Amino acid sequence: MIIKSLKLKNYRNYELLDLNFDPKTNILYGDNAQGKTNILEALYLSGTTKSHRGTKDRDLIQFGCGESHLETIANKHGVDYKIDMHLKKNSPKGIAVNKIPIRRAGELFGIVHFVFFSPEDLNVIKDGPAGRRRFIDFELSQLDKVYLSNLSNYNRIINQRNSLLKELSFQKNLIDTLDIWDMQLAEYGTKIIERRKEFIKQVNEIISNIHYKLTGGKERIALSYEASIGNMTLEECLRKNREKDMKFKSTSAGPHRDDLCFRVDNLDIRKFGSQGQQRTAALSLKLSEIELVKVLIRDTPVLLLDDVLSELDKHRQNYLLDSIHDIQTVITCTGLDEFVNHRFSINKIFHVKNGSIAREN
Repeated sequence: MIIKSLKLKNYRNYELLDLNFDPKTNILYGDNAQGKTNILEALYLSGTTKSHRGTKDRDLIQFGCGESHLETIANKHGVDYKIDMHLKKNSPKGIAVNKIPIRRAGELFGIVHFVFFSPEDLNVIKDGPAGRRRFIDFELSQLDKVYLSNLSNYNRIINQRNSLLKELSFQKNLIDTLDIWDMQLAEYGTKIIERRKEFIKQVNEIISNIHYKLTGGKERIALSYEASIGNMTLEECLRKNREKDMKFKSTSAGPHRDDLCFRVDNLDIRKFGSQGQQRTAALSLKLSEIELVKVLIRDTPVLLLDDVLSELDKHRQNYLLDSIHDIQTVITCTGLDEFVNHRFSINKIFHVKNGSIAREN
């Protein structure tokens, strides 16, 4: 799987852009705030319909313009797929694959698979649970259309349940309708928890060996899923917490409250690990994600590295670069020093400056 080209019109700081990528390594370098990350964001958007930064569509459109257009050509198993995406300020985005409009985001997933790695990902272990849930949801949504559908339904229902909990302060007679939302929430939430646990089991089969090598054989890592419902079913937990939920006007348990635990030699490194241990575990997690995707989709993902190398020491830089030689990679950096005296080959180099890009090799 590779990305052959990307065209942008009125996207972020790019009025017009036409880029052709090499099937192997592509470097985008330049000073900060020149538009390097915007390229990676546009690629990720074209495969997932979402910005990795959580930015709304209207904020991706160039200032002063009414809409934006992205065209990405991907090649999978020798077949080209042209993905057209129109972003509009006041209406939903329009998407077409090979000129055939699609109605749901799930129809786009599976054509191209991106693994996005940013400096923020190195803090996924020390930061709050929301980032760890986001990691699971982003990955599973690309891998599993059923999971994406369940997650979408769950998020819709929990918003409606929370709205109802707020309304109960004014309309007590609505309490009978809570059972309906609880039944649906339990149905979709249980499926989400089960699929997440299965995903963590799959990650564990890969991450242990990667982390062991990355630490020079000094540490063993294991992940576990921490469900906010404990040993109860979600249905039982919702029933038990109903009075508390009504008091605080929010749903206190479910997949939206769950977490992921990282243990190194039985030590919970979220709380007791050093910064070095946390960052090494985060790198192991991202490398495991790449390997897991290879296994599950029986193809290689496209790796987007957003200025990560500057955040790693030489040992971890080398390990990362050695691990990705067989997949298409688009890397952003402020300079080329990270690659000097390293056997990592660079196939295309682009200089990014003020929303324009020039190839340098």
